[in-house]
Amino acid sequence: MAQATLFLDLDGTELSAEESALLTRPHIGGVILFGRNTQTAKQVAELIQAIRGIRPDLVISIDQEGGRVQRLKNGVTILPPVNVLSQVYSLDKAKGLSAARQMGYLMAAEMRLLDIDLSFAPVLDVNYDRNTVIGDRAFANDHLTVCALSAEYIEGMRDAGMSATAKHFPGHGWADADTHHNDAIDERTFEQLWNTDMLPFREAICNGVEGMMFAHVLYPNCASDPAGYSDYWMKEVLRERLAFTGFVFSDDLSMKAAQAAGGYKQRAEKAIAAGCQVLLCCNDRSGTIEVLNYLESLGCEDTLDLGELKGSAWQVDNTRLSEARLLVKELMD
Repeated sequence: MAQATLFLDLDGTELSAEESALLTRPHIGGVILFGRNTQTAKQVAELIQAIRGIRPDLVISIDQEGGRVQRLKNGVTILPPVNVLSQVYSLDKAKGLSAARQMGYLMAAEMRLLDIDLSFAPVLDVNYDRNTVIGDRAFANDHLTVCALSAEYIEGMRDAGMSATAKHFPGHGWADADTHHNDAIDERTFEQLWNTDMLPFREAICNGVEGMMFAHVLYPNCASDPAGYSDYWMKEVLRERLAFTGFVFSDDLSMKAAQAAGGYKQRAEKAIAAGCQVLLCCNDRSGTIEVLNYLESLGCEDTLDLGELKGSAWQVDNTRLSEARLLVKELMD
């Protein structure tokens, strides 16, 4: 069985005794922060300091996309959904591309200043106005614009020393369901996906994107299992055909669409067998512990090295940060 690790979610704004103990277990590779953990920027910095005091090697992560998905709001810039960039791009391509890079930089820089390593971004799905859980989280409603804007956004993240995680492979924009609550099915063929939804992911891979998060979506005309449990999608397509060499993340194993594999142990087992390396299991502590116990039962003493996902060396550019904040203010207005 391949090496795998688990990201732990937390209950509140401070570490509990139980959470402190869980963090010492070697198969915990990171922490993911939610809104309930992020009262203010100062408080988040203190929480991270407490985590680092126990496990300095952990990857601290968050969903800080902007718009509907921005976990930390107090003490940082309120970000618009990235879809606003397509409006700028449609009027002035150069300005739109510059704005995308600046927004990626701003998001990542503010997180890095708090010692957060990774924001799970960007969304590379195409918005077909069919899936409300994606919607304006997508850069645009056409794949070519998504390609152009996301490439610049990723470069902006890198300018701030943050790796990017492309999500939700191979494309979550068409399936008319929210995978948090329902099963999601996309009945298009591989050929239909290849030059549309998959193109932004293909280009991101060519440009060295560091992480890939899978959709809990079933593509019955491509494979019999949902993508997050499919060795066809993870191994044959992603690793072999697309030559992706980065880290593969599951989407949250507690989602309704993830339950197709059975209980938490079975979900983890099937995801890892397919090729998933980093498991996210959130909002269900008993499920998280079940997954953690399963990882430990595999008997693999060597844990997955996530060092490449840790924030890399960078120097904050205060002038650029100010310019990016002004730009975002204009976009919000």
